[in-house]
Amino acid sequence: MRNLESYINEYSESHQNPSNIMIHKVCVPAIMFSLLGILKAIPVPASWPLWLDCSTVFIILSFIYYATFRNIRVIAAILVLVIPMMIILELMRPRFLLISLGIFIVAWIGQFIGHKIEGKKPSFFKDLFFLLIGPIWTMNTLLGQIGIDLKINSAKDT
Repeated sequence: MRNLESYINEYSESHQNPSNIMIHKVCVPAIMFSLLGILKAIPVPASWPLWLDCSTVFIILSFIYYATFRNIRVIAAILVLVIPMMIILELMRPRFLLISLGIFIVAWIGQFIGHKIEGKKPSFFKDLFFLLIGPIWTMNTLLGQIGIDLKINSAKDT
């Protein structure tokens, strides 16, 4: 398995144009939010607790993947992104499906416009794991603007 630094470096290669970067700063979190909303709408057994749904399963599996990078700062940054999203979706219950579908479509259109401007294909066309790297890259970019380093260049964070 590749390390996080190599994923981020490759992802960054197709995200150099300032317009594409700005679009990704908005659209990647929007896609995450809408995907969680769509997954939350998938029916689960009535015996499951209210909080346990397909979005929660997806988050758990994603965090298992993120844990393989052994960087607690990355996990904390993604938690800072995901927790408010889940709270907002719970507050929107049960109206989140149509809103999530709309956001999902508009945000993906934005992403493809950004890549048209960039002149490079989205990274996930080469490797689907880039769909999980995008949120890390976005948080690293956003947090870097306020002086917070996720220490992606080091294999481990102690």
